[in-house]
Amino acid sequence: MDETPPRTQDGPPRILLVDDDVQLAGMLREFLELQGMQVDILHDAEAALRAVESRAPDLVVLDVMLPGMNGFEALRRLRERHPLPVIMLTARGEESERILGLMGGADDYLPKPCSPLELALRIRTVLKRARPISAAAPPLEPVLDVGPIRLDLRRREATAHQRIVSLTAAEMRVLEQLMRHAGEVLSRAQLTQLALDRPIEAYDRSIDTLVSKLRRKLEAAGVPSGCIGGLRGHGYVLDPAALQSQDKA
Repeated sequence: MDETPPRTQDGPPRILLVDDDVQLAGMLREFLELQGMQVDILHDAEAALRAVESRAPDLVVLDVMLPGMNGFEALRRLRERHPLPVIMLTARGEESERILGLMGGADDYLPKPCSPLELALRIRTVLKRARPISAAAPPLEPVLDVGPIRLDLRRREATAHQRIVSLTAAEMRVLEQLMRHAGEVLSRAQLTQLALDRPIEAYDRSIDTLVSKLRRKLEAAGVPSGCIGGLRGHGYVLDPAALQSQDKA
């Protein structure tokens, strides 16, 4: 295996594509390289985990059905060490696979067979969301505070009661939007568009899964899960009054 040095800051985005379908992977690489990306291909999860350490990719496209270790286990191990963005490729786009991917910390997912153009667009969207806030342009509210919850967007760090809450990139974006719209009910469609930068799909439970995980992680840090309210048929709301009263208790 060749050792490719990490890209420079101004170089093309480096994508690690992990798929055991040799023909599909080759076709996707050809298209993505025409889109200005640098693509490394691997066909098993063990090699991919090693490559993340040596090749420093900007984003991983990870198939679920891999020989040996499957994509879900690879994602779990990856998330133990790295916050880099991951897009999962799921067979037939089954809801159970999408939910497992999101629960494991995936940033997005696509059903197979996927459109090369849609994959390229999803990659650019996820990379854009993951890009650090530029110091050249003053950011909008780089630190958000609602009750005991603080979200530092420059450092990409969430805390509750001054305790760090370990969130995936997608969970952090959901929390950011709930905090920016504290006290306002956001529909599932609104929250999907704002946090995931895409329209909601039919039978799409991505936001529900992310909110559920976010509640549990905040609750573990001392924030009652009920502070993120769910209104059946409407959406979700972060209740600042409940947070402030709990903070004073």
